[in-house]
Amino acid sequence: MNKESQVDKMDQEEVLSMHAAHHGVLDIESQFDIKSREDLGKAYTPGVAVISKLIEKYPELKNKYTLSGKLVAMVTDGSAVLGLGNIGPAGGLPIVEGKALIYKDLAGVNAIPITVDQVSVDEFVTTLKNISQSYAGFHLEDIAAPRCFEIEEKLKQVVDIPVYHDDQEGTAIVVLAALINAAKVIGKPVQDLKIVLNGLGASGVATAKLLLEYGLKDLIAFDIDGQVLPDSANYNHYQRAIAAASDNHETFSSLSAALVDRDVFIGLSDADVLTGTDVQAMADQPIVLALANPKPEIDPAVAHQAGVAVMATGSSQYPNQVNNILAFPGLYKGLLATDLHQVDAGLEIRIAEALATMITTPTADRIIPGVFDDGVVETVSQAVIDYAAEMN
Repeated sequence: MNKESQVDKMDQEEVLSMHAAHHGVLDIESQFDIKSREDLGKAYTPGVAVISKLIEKYPELKNKYTLSGKLVAMVTDGSAVLGLGNIGPAGGLPIVEGKALIYKDLAGVNAIPITVDQVSVDEFVTTLKNISQSYAGFHLEDIAAPRCFEIEEKLKQVVDIPVYHDDQEGTAIVVLAALINAAKVIGKPVQDLKIVLNGLGASGVATAKLLLEYGLKDLIAFDIDGQVLPDSANYNHYQRAIAAASDNHETFSSLSAALVDRDVFIGLSDADVLTGTDVQAMADQPIVLALANPKPEIDPAVAHQAGVAVMATGSSQYPNQVNNILAFPGLYKGLLATDLHQVDAGLEIRIAEALATMITTPTADRIIPGVFDDGVVETVSQAVIDYAAEMN
């Protein structure tokens, strides 16, 4: 989910008061009332001994008889919070707590916020592996690249529950959904779009990978030190792999030079890196997804004045908000209803296509569902369920 730093537009005292009044925005709700000794005996001792002995013999039954079968762990180290940077594990806690609330309110999914110190990748993975029996899945959040890639890869190898990094997979899913419909608006096959992607961090790498997997092979990537090339010594191997996988190996001296005659700009970077002149230099009917928060790569008014055909941001202030909240609640609702243990590219594509089909007639101002549109969670969860059925 894109996190907007808009506290200055809110009543700060009201925000602080609301969170302090309840010690956060979450609570634990019991599923069984204890009103007698008999109730206590069923919920706790001696009744639980029956369940404990059964699970000892058949460990998989913990998912049926305990909370572990429906509980998602929301895990962060607070090292890369969008718009805030490295604010540490404690600083990241309100973010994952808020997302846990979204899970519950929008999808009925139980999630619990967990923070881990900024330890080594292996220690981080070992920590989660050692607590994995308590959960039905891991949702990783706000972990800096490239360690987030390593953590996800290694964790998937040692646990048998889904592992999902929202900054990666969630962003990629919603960007692909937006592009599918943006291509319809301008009347071009989506696979023919020529893309420049600026910002090859966690979300950028995952987005580029998914677009390439979907057949959008003409992709040029930039990051803070300029263009990312297959042999760039100043970029990590995850970033270099994106450049190597693209069919376009041209080199450019600048972002502006790369944008000439290109169909799409995707920004997952920083404010004000794109100009109106850049947009004018792009191909006819350019598509701009300026997703930096709290301020996009270009002001939408400037982009429209320059002739943009389809404009999207990560902000709720403008049409076409590309927001991870469209993906993650329904995704885990679907995962918990199936026996899928992996979030792979095939599943991400299926969800993106499902989100895109929610807009029957895409327009320049409506290429993606709104956060509060009816049916978003149900559409995504059903896509997951259908995909799982096909895999079986």
